[in-house]
Amino acid sequence: MLPGRPQLLRARPLLDRAFLSGSSIESLQAAFRNPSTPFHIPPGETGPASPDEPPQPCGNDHSNLEQGSEPHGILPEEQASKAREALISMGYDVHSFWEQSIAWGHHDAFRHVNNAHYLRFIESGRIQWMSKLGSMLGGKERVDAMLAGKGVSLILKSISINFRRPVTFPDTLLVGHKAMVSSSRTEFILDCVLYSYAQQKVVADAEGVAVWYDYDRLKKCDPGDVTWRALRDCMGTEYREGAGRASRGSV
Repeated sequence: MLPGRPQLLRARPLLDRAFLSGSSIESLQAAFRNPSTPFHIPPGETGPASPDEPPQPCGNDHSNLEQGSEPHGILPEEQASKAREALISMGYDVHSFWEQSIAWGHHDAFRHVNNAHYLRFIESGRIQWMSKLGSMLGGKERVDAMLAGKGVSLILKSISINFRRPVTFPDTLLVGHKAMVSSSRTEFILDCVLYSYAQQKVVADAEGVAVWYDYDRLKKCDPGDVTWRALRDCMGTEYREGAGRASRGSV
């Protein structure tokens, strides 16, 4: 080899290696029986029909599980239907329902959905609820204005969350909202619940104080009788003076 020239490495075919001591059929069969060789085929199994045949799955045999089956024996469509029925029975506005898929990245070091993510889940549901209200008050134009903070819209004053059960991937949460009004003309409570498809249970609930806000004048306001009427009559609203979190038991 000349100095300074890189050495060329020549790959040797597997059949030339030490675990095959020749090209005889006996040597090849011995390699099939030898667990230390890449040709080994365990007893009771067969090799591929051709070099291009994809490898067979290994591990536990799950052939007895039907595709799409769930741990609790409930299909995804049934889980969604039961969740909707549960929230409707608790008085949540069906137009506010928001399905939140749980991603692996929502987990924290404790291997469940981190509490901070619930604020985002609730926010998505709240925007769904606001969009429905805006549509009732003035169609798409009013929806766009409310979500862009133009004219009279809503602003979140505060929110509190009660974490009831840990949530893990994979799962989907159904988020529902309903308003609870009092004698106040400038604010109301927006009640929220999060229901797990996998657990078929309420996993968290929240109460936020929503304030009517005039974004042009930069101050809270009374939105007027038409808006209050739409809120009370069409949005599954409850009247509760001094409203506080209602007990939901173990639904």
